[in-house]
Amino acid sequence: MNLSVANLRQNYTLSGLNETEVDPNPVQQFALWFQQAVDAQLLEPNAMTLATVDANSQPSARIVLLKNFDERGFVFFTNYDSLKGRQLAENPQAALVFWWGELERQVRIEGSVEKVSNSESDSYFYSRPQGSQLGAWASPQSQLIESREVLDRKLGQLQEQYQEQKIPRPSHWGGFRVIPQVIEFWQGRPNRLHDRIRYSLIEEKTWELKRLAP
Repeated sequence: MNLSVANLRQNYTLSGLNETEVDPNPVQQFALWFQQAVDAQLLEPNAMTLATVDANSQPSARIVLLKNFDERGFVFFTNYDSLKGRQLAENPQAALVFWWGELERQVRIEGSVEKVSNSESDSYFYSRPQGSQLGAWASPQSQLIESREVLDRKLGQLQEQYQEQKIPRPSHWGGFRVIPQVIEFWQGRPNRLHDRIRYSLIEEKTWELKRLAP
């Protein structure tokens, strides 16, 4: 392999980030940046890295999809029996990272985690395509399986079982909400002197805004 990883670098020049120009509410600032990512037609702008830690302080990270956000927090859906689901049950703290490379932007979110209500999980579950609904039943997420055929066979059985009836939401499937305590906005700048603006929750609905060195 002739490629030198150490020599891969990009000089960021698109924009800047100033304390006097950002919204005082980080969720509103996120909404602005998220809309700009959508308008830029980025591939899955709602894709985010979710980092969790188990009871033994072993970290784990993976990409999941943001499905809703508001002042209460940032919501994704999963199998509660999956590795991330089990880790969040043991240690309900998480970190999220959004990377919008084409805009030279990153957002980091840290906070506590709670399950969303059953009604919220139901609402999203029944908005999904039928195949995705059946997939939530077919896959014992994070467990060892013998082959791909195990999934395909189970999916076929479920398709036959539910071909003429409503598919119930599995009790082991639903949403988590990351309740933010820290939100950081990163804008790439030349010479690696990037802009970093951090919001810290100091009391309910009150955020402190500070600039961090890159």
